[in-house]
Amino acid sequence: MGRVSAFYDSLVGKKIIMAATGFILFGFIVGHLLGNLQIFLGAEPLNRYAAFLKSIGELLWVVRGVLIISFLLHVISSIQVALANRAARPLGYAHKKNIETNYAALTMQIGGPLIFLYVVYHLMMFTFLTTGPGYSHTDVYANVVASFKVPAISAVYIASMLLLGFHLYHGTWSMLHTLGISNAKSNGLRRALAPTVAVLVAGGYISIPVAVLAGLVG
Repeated sequence: MGRVSAFYDSLVGKKIIMAATGFILFGFIVGHLLGNLQIFLGAEPLNRYAAFLKSIGELLWVVRGVLIISFLLHVISSIQVALANRAARPLGYAHKKNIETNYAALTMQIGGPLIFLYVVYHLMMFTFLTTGPGYSHTDVYANVVASFKVPAISAVYIASMLLLGFHLYHGTWSMLHTLGISNAKSNGLRRALAPTVAVLVAGGYISIPVAVLAGLVG
């Protein structure tokens, strides 16, 4: 326990926890995206996927528990790292020049809470069925189409996914840096991988409301 406590108390330990939990959450985000993209296959595949998730019962709650714990550790460790970095430079810079810290990094503190608020709203809409334009408990396909036919709902969703894209961009860059992939030879990989991950994931999610609004899905 002493070693675990010492590991967590160190700044490196907090960064590793932030990277590890971020990787777990990223795995869920990708898996969730692949499941959602089945909407392009029609109502039956998406509804069958949703029914399968409900059928695994207790296992689903175990996965949710892991995600909740990972999310809490990710948020707490990220706040502690930010505070530690700020405390290390209490006087600030006469002229601050951002090198690896770009627009995505500068909006992490705002984007993270906004993404969390949208996740709560999203769960209320599609999991607990407490918001939205009237939903079926069995026809997930119809629920998604009915929601995204409302321009305001689609707009909020798209804006949230853009924030997620920025978060994934900086998160991928930072995670690779924490794992030691930060030398001159690997910087090219980071510069290519971070935006690719962000665009593919955010673009995949955004394609769903766009397709519904365009009449390609419905």
